[in-house]
Amino acid sequence: MRSFKTKHPMLLSALAIAFSGASIADDSKKNNELEIIEVSPKGLISYVSASASKSDVPITKTPVSVSVLTSKRISDLGAETLQDAIGYVAGVYNGPYGVDTRGDWSKIRGVDPLVYVDGLQMQFGHYNNTRTNPYTLERVEILKGPSSVLYGQGSTGGIINSVSKRPHSETKGEIWAQVGNYDRVQLAGDYNTAFGQSDEYQARFVGVYRNSDTQTDFVEDNTFVFAPSFAWDINQDTRLTILTNIQENESGSSTQFFPHEGTILPAKYGQIPSERFVSEPSWDRYDTEQFAITAIVEHSISEDTQINWSTRYSDSSSEYRTIFSWPPKFEADKRSINRIFSMSDGESKSLLSDVQVHQYVEFNDLEINIVAGIDFQDAETRTSRLRGGVSSPLDLYNPVYGLHDPLPTEITNIAPEQTDSQLGGYLQATFEYKHFVLNAALRHDDIEQKTWETAGNNATLTQVSKSQSALTGRIGALYQFENGLSPYASYSESFQPLYGSKPQGGSYKPKEGEQIEYGVKYQPAGTEHLITASVFHITDKNHVREISPLEHVQDGEVSVDGFELEAQLEWENLDVYASYAYTDSKMDTTPLSSEEIFAQASLLAQQVQDPAMQQQIMAGAVLMTGTDDVALSATPEHLASVWATYRADNLVEGLKFGAGIRYVGKTFDGSRSVSIGGVDYHKALTTDSFTLYDMMIGYQFNDYELSLNIDNLTDKTVITSCLYRGDCFYGQRRTVTANLKYRF
Repeated sequence: MRSFKTKHPMLLSALAIAFSGASIADDSKKNNELEIIEVSPKGLISYVSASASKSDVPITKTPVSVSVLTSKRISDLGAETLQDAIGYVAGVYNGPYGVDTRGDWSKIRGVDPLVYVDGLQMQFGHYNNTRTNPYTLERVEILKGPSSVLYGQGSTGGIINSVSKRPHSETKGEIWAQVGNYDRVQLAGDYNTAFGQSDEYQARFVGVYRNSDTQTDFVEDNTFVFAPSFAWDINQDTRLTILTNIQENESGSSTQFFPHEGTILPAKYGQIPSERFVSEPSWDRYDTEQFAITAIVEHSISEDTQINWSTRYSDSSSEYRTIFSWPPKFEADKRSINRIFSMSDGESKSLLSDVQVHQYVEFNDLEINIVAGIDFQDAETRTSRLRGGVSSPLDLYNPVYGLHDPLPTEITNIAPEQTDSQLGGYLQATFEYKHFVLNAALRHDDIEQKTWETAGNNATLTQVSKSQSALTGRIGALYQFENGLSPYASYSESFQPLYGSKPQGGSYKPKEGEQIEYGVKYQPAGTEHLITASVFHITDKNHVREISPLEHVQDGEVSVDGFELEAQLEWENLDVYASYAYTDSKMDTTPLSSEEIFAQASLLAQQVQDPAMQQQIMAGAVLMTGTDDVALSATPEHLASVWATYRADNLVEGLKFGAGIRYVGKTFDGSRSVSIGGVDYHKALTTDSFTLYDMMIGYQFNDYELSLNIDNLTDKTVITSCLYRGDCFYGQRRTVTANLKYRF
């Protein structure tokens, strides 16, 4: 067994510093004279965030960008998925790849974020997890920018941390019935109770059952979720919370990877219908199941010293069958596409743990809050795949299914497991002197991955271990003026290891990112409002470009500059949630001559027997020519949105109206236009900007609430993004849901 003491001295030092703080603290304890109001009276605005510093800190004292969506806000928006819920957040592009029943996708500041639940990473690998149901959540916190210093490996975009509903001391419940278009029927319930001599035991039961079709023909979106939880106040200093999640989803692939021609480009036979299904109805599916249990222990050693320990075990699996066009393009008849099938069976088992020590120290006017911790991740993933051609093409304008030769029913070549382990230690100190706040944090990670690979022409699998380590940091300063303005500046870093080998051979370098951010937060005195604004510059090194499925190039440095403004305003009868974001992204790549690129691509194409794959390799080669900067794909330059709710109690008690506008600017396909010798080899594409309208009307009487939500009120057909590889994605069509809630 390797020595923890000698291999990880920084971790021990971090804890030693935290515990030693208790001995040097002033004997006088902190006097909390001012009560921190966590949410606004209507429960729509949260004034604190745990994600930014792993402790409940007022947002106006946090020198980073963070947005919080409460469960009341999510309910008002009528969000059916987590992807729906984040659609009005500044700097977040939800659904860049259209409506996808497989998961919740987004871009934060141009980069894919990592997804966390209750402060612990949720997804490991691809397409082997269930998607989080928003009805099981208390709130959603979006931390923007590099977050490795507290959460370990992560992207420069940030993280989305969902906080589960937890038991409390009040006995109450809710039953929710919902119907909608696409034959949607859903029944959900949430019941909380407390018992014991002094209500020291609390239990909560949250459940969802849904049977529904989708806007894509032959694709369902069915789910069953049961999330019981239990809490025990062992004594006045110790609380134990157990959260469980049992979930089964039965669905398919609503995303169809349609070609440019017929979506963003004109086609001989017109626009491809957005509901068109490319796969086979009797074969296509994406079925997932999960069991997860989380234990959270909160213990106060003294008034100034607390320990929090969270640990979760999760076991999830998926069965994925789909058929799509690759490369996505019409055949000579300009109606039909050739197709390939893809089968994937995924498994993921993970054990995660995070131990934090919180220490408060006070020296006259100087207050110091220290958070020191160790977190651990151990994840085993397995993804078995099988791909091949489908014998019959499909007419996208008049599809006839079932004409193909028999498709495989199971994958016989089971892939070996891949193991990822991470051990990290972090130390964060927040110094508060009168109106000045300084936050500094440092983290060290050791990461190890074990994979099975083949060497050379040898078909025998060999286990390969790869280790990486990283030191990341963050520092930020903020000043609170008495008028409610709080300007700040911060610098933060991220580290994301990339394991495995490139398809053409060779290893990846780890991705490294950094961000400089300036901003201001404003909470006007005597109001419920919260307004934030920020400008930032992000650098993401060692970016990977997937030129084709058989060629990945890691030569790029991505820079993202942007501005974000978010306003949450609340009056007696009206509340407004407004946001705007400008994002300018550039990918600077190593300049290579056209002759070099096409020579390399030709050699690679000669090794491939499939003509369609050869075309894809050659088409992708043009992306590496030239020296001009390239904008990131699926990243709008401009995003703007406004949601307003008017509570018309002065007209009819319990009546409310809501309306929203979402503007999405043009997006790029991530390529450059290339002409060689007067021949146009490739033309870069941009999607059109679009504006969508949402609405809500609700009426509450006694213990009942009726509401009607409509997303995309005008049923506008939009293209959310197109990628250089040749595919485009349709956005959400008009979605209508009617709701009845009974609270007791």
